Amino acid sequence: MYVCNVHERDAASGNAYVRVVREIAAKEGARVVSISAAVEAEVAELGEGEREAFLEGLGLKESGLTRVVHEGYALLNLLTFYTAGPKEVHAWTVPRGTSAPVAAGVIHSDFQKGFIRAEIINSDDLLRLRSEAAARDAGLLAIEGKDYLMREGDIAHFRFNV
Repeated sequence: MYVCNVHERDAASGNAYVRVVREIAAKEGARVVSISAAVEAEVAELGEGEREAFLEGLGLKESGLTRVVHEGYALLNLLTFYTAGPKEVHAWTVPRGTSAPVAAGVIHSDFQKGFIRAEIINSDDLLRLRSEAAARDAGLLAIEGKDYLMREGDIAHFRFNV
């Protein structure tokens, strides 16, 4: 992966140098992310709501750091799934193609050994509907078995018995 540091005016579209790097990267099958260190420094100082407006003003949907992380995950063939409880949400990273029992084992080996099933809700659905009950009522909570392959953004509740 190539990361190109550009002037803030070029943060959204890149510049001639980024185009040259993209040509080289294309021949190598590599990924390219252009960021502006100056923009990243400013973003780090802003509050949550201010960040979005600042980035939008520059024609950016997300920060350079976020783009580097997304490209890195793609390059490494990783995905994130979540577990959620009343007090906290936890993100877990696994390789794409990981089965539900193996993903459960990332949390604790007993979860994998005694895996029964996984209750899965897509995070976008949960955020849109605002509650697990609403997702269940909308038919968006899936009961999955041992063959289920985890997907980006899954929220999982693992049922197990040991």
